[in-house]
This record gives sequence, C-alpha cells and structure tokens, in this order.
Amino acid sequence: MNKQSVPVRLEKVTKIFKDPKTKTDVAAVNEADFEIAPGELVTLLGPSGCGKTTTLRMIGGFELPTRGRIVIGGEDVTFLPPNGRATATVFQSYGLFPHLSVFDNVAYGLRVRKVEKGELKRRVDEALALVGLSELAGRAPSRLSGGQQQRVALARSLVVEPKVLLLDEPLSNLDALLREQMRVEIRRIQKALGITAVYVTHDRVEAMSLSDRVIVMKNGVIRQVGSPSRIYEDPDSKFVAGFVGKVAFFPVTLEGEDGGAFVCSLSGKKVRAARRSPGVRSGDAAFLMARPESLRLGAPGAGVADGTVSANVYLGSSVESFVSTEYGEILVQIDDPAEKKVWPEGSRVSISFNEALIRVLPGGDD
Repeated sequence: MNKQSVPVRLEKVTKIFKDPKTKTDVAAVNEADFEIAPGELVTLLGPSGCGKTTTLRMIGGFELPTRGRIVIGGEDVTFLPPNGRATATVFQSYGLFPHLSVFDNVAYGLRVRKVEKGELKRRVDEALALVGLSELAGRAPSRLSGGQQQRVALARSLVVEPKVLLLDEPLSNLDALLREQMRVEIRRIQKALGITAVYVTHDRVEAMSLSDRVIVMKNGVIRQVGSPSRIYEDPDSKFVAGFVGKVAFFPVTLEGEDGGAFVCSLSGKKVRAARRSPGVRSGDAAFLMARPESLRLGAPGAGVADGTVSANVYLGSSVESFVSTEYGEILVQIDDPAEKKVWPEGSRVSISFNEALIRVLPGGDD
C-alpha cells in the first residue's frame, strides 16, 4: 500500500447555518484556523454541538464552508466534491453492504474506480492483512463482531489509498474493551502507513491515547491546540481543564511570583504553583487547577483545606478518595494503595498540593 503524507490547512474556515426556528444565522464553526503536518494524527475534541463533525465534513467535502479556505497537499480543495480531494472517511455507522462479502465490501471503491482485476485483488488482500482480517475475506458482514465490522470499514477507506484519512467517531458503537483494542489498532495502522489523519470524538481517553495533537472546541470555536500532555497538564481555561480530565478548582488570588513559582492566596493561606496560564496577572481572581494525582491527604490542619472522606473507590493500582470540603467534593488519587495510607470513609483529613503539578487559570466560568 502506497504511503502518502500530505499537510492539511484550514484558513479561517467558517460554517454558518440558518436556524429553522428563529431564522437567524448560527455559526457552527467560527474561523477555524490550524495546520496538520504530514503523517500527523490530530483529534477534534469537544462536546456535542461544538462543531467538530462539521469541521471534519468540510475537510472531506460533505459540507462547504461559508468562508475560508481548505488546502490539502498544497491544493485548494475548498469547493471540490468529496471524490475530488483524495480523502476517505470512516463513519460512526459502518455502512457495510450486507449482501457483499468482506472482500467485496473492501473492493467496492476500487471497482467504482475501474481498477484492473489483478491490482484490485492485490490491494484488497493487502488492506485486509493490514487490519488482520485476511482469513475472513469470504464472510458476510452479519457474521462479524462489531470490532471486525469496524476493521472492514477502515480497510475499505484505506484501500483507495487516500492522502488524508478522516474518522468520525468510529468507535462509539463498540463496547469499552473493543474500543480500547481498536484505539491501539487505529494508531498502529496510521503510523505504519504514515497517513495524515483527522479524528473526531467527544471521548477524552480516545483523544489522549490516539493523538499527536488535540484540538479542543466549544461552541464552534477552537479553544486550545496542543499535544495530549500539554492539553492535560497546561490547559488555558476551566473548560479545557474540565473537559480533558478529572479536576478540582480552588478559587484563589494570584499575588505574584517568587523563585519561579506563582504565589496564590487560598482563603488566607499561601499556596505555590509551578504553572500559570498566560492570561492571569498579579492581583487577578483566579482558579487553582488540581488533578487528582496532584493532591495528597494528611491529618486535619496539615494542608490547605480540611474535609471528610465520603467514599473510597478501589481501582486496583490506585484508590480514588472523594473528600467533602468547603470547596465541594474533591477527588484525590492514591497510587500504589498497598504501600500508602488509605484513609477510611468518614475520616477527617486535610488536602495538600504537589505544587509542581498544579496550575493557575483565569477566573470566570469559562
């Protein structure tokens, strides 16, 4: 299978729909502006209605932008139809033909393109081997598991050798174990081919485990772009921080900087944080973002906030302790519980921070 890696660029792409009830214009996507490097897998992540699928459909040619440009491999494809822009899409519904075998489902796109018989068989065999379905080439789709059907859909998209692979929530119909297995397979196949890929999901675990970079969207606007680790560890807003992982927020005032750390006041107590969003200035009301793994439990009065352990959830390699405090219920992750103290439910405890892992975010709900 030919390896092709091309860049994708969106230049201030906007899509406006007319609301059928109010007759007003609604921006489903508002000036999306980003570039995807050749061979990169980028995920569009966000809640339902944020514009991620509309953005994907515009890249694939299924929707036309109201404004802006879409460039694939240096070619302006903004107004080209789907079959004119060398992309292939794996949809949420597998869309397999029930009356055709696995082989014929995968071969369908090549037959439409009138590919010579010998070349067709070679490419279909290669695609089925890539997704691990060579032995099931003659089977009907109805005799396949959900994961196998999704592999057929993936092979059908790859066999036409697209320059860009688009995946629209392809794992949402699978159970948790199959989703985990297919995430690994999609990542393996994408890297083996070196193909540029755009993946849409509302599942943060999928986004974090699959992506080279993540684009977080809300209400049609791109809120942050970065590597999974950057998005998780250094979000720029409460929205991004809360959407990509479990988190607690503490209202603070940023007082200044001391020795490379940012000093905050939390209910009269001094707290130091190693990270700060660029939008926060000294004297600002802000929020301290703390992931469960950045928090520690100790005896009452020893930390910055006291509370009561309301529940402990055993997860094998860790225990999640839920602590009721004046700041709401706070989740604290205790790794390696066999070696560390797990406070019993009902215990009075105090929460402290690992300052290297906490971040100061702008005030406000967004």
